Amino acid sequence: MSAEPRKPLILISNDDGITAPGIAVLVRVMRRLGEVVVVAPNSPQSGMGHAITIGHPLRLDASNIFEGVEAYECSGTPADCVKLAKHHVLKDRRPDLVVSGINHGSNSAVNVLYSGTMSAAIEAAIEGLPAIGFSLCDYGHNADFSHVEPWVEQLARQALTHGIPQGTALNVNIPKNSAEPIAGVRLCRQARAKWQEEFDLRHDPYKRPYYWLIGSFVNFDEGQDTDEYALAHNYISIVPCQYDLTAYAGLREMQTTWDLSPMPAGPAATAPTLGSAEPAPGESAEGLG
Repeated sequence: MSAEPRKPLILISNDDGITAPGIAVLVRVMRRLGEVVVVAPNSPQSGMGHAITIGHPLRLDASNIFEGVEAYECSGTPADCVKLAKHHVLKDRRPDLVVSGINHGSNSAVNVLYSGTMSAAIEAAIEGLPAIGFSLCDYGHNADFSHVEPWVEQLARQALTHGIPQGTALNVNIPKNSAEPIAGVRLCRQARAKWQEEFDLRHDPYKRPYYWLIGSFVNFDEGQDTDEYALAHNYISIVPCQYDLTAYAGLREMQTTWDLSPMPAGPAATAPTLGSAEPAPGESAEGLG
């Protein structure tokens, strides 16, 4: 008699915290696809980016918040959660898929750099694990996640069946629920967009000043192949992301335009003017190489 096929092992994390509604949806969907283990922050970690905990203890406590699911709440960041899951909770068990979210709010365009949701997914990619970060583009207090389940399930099945390129994490953003049905799914590039920010000076009850970050999101990119364009037209956007931040076009340009030789050889050396092989005035050429 042949053994039953092994269920996929799926690790779940997020940045909104283990009690957030989005992660409950993700747990419900992933249980239909495989064995689920949850390691998530014990408090909201939105905007933490890829921060990790250094210099003070990380705590990890078992949680029974999801009935029948092995779950843990961590005192650290989303990246901490994935690290602890990989090296401690799962030990020698390799997840077939890591999913993060479902985030309460968009992580499109430049938001991916600030996102704890995507940092959990990217940390998994650093470890060589296939990973997806899911976000719902709804900032409302009572955000409606009801329409996302079939789409999340479909995309997770695709990842389990076809895989995700090595070193890549998928940034998936889903339009908020509306009268119009979701138009479909698009593979996109990240839009060139940013926040135009201000710091609002305020005062606490003791008259001490503090600052509150405010601003508006501005899309400067008119391309029709971007995540912002897809979301504006009610499509789910998928942007494949990598942790290699090298600007290759910039690297090639600098290799042909910058003259970095000779360079100072010691702590007392003064660098010559860029583009010149001559030492600085009053300085001998000794030690330059």
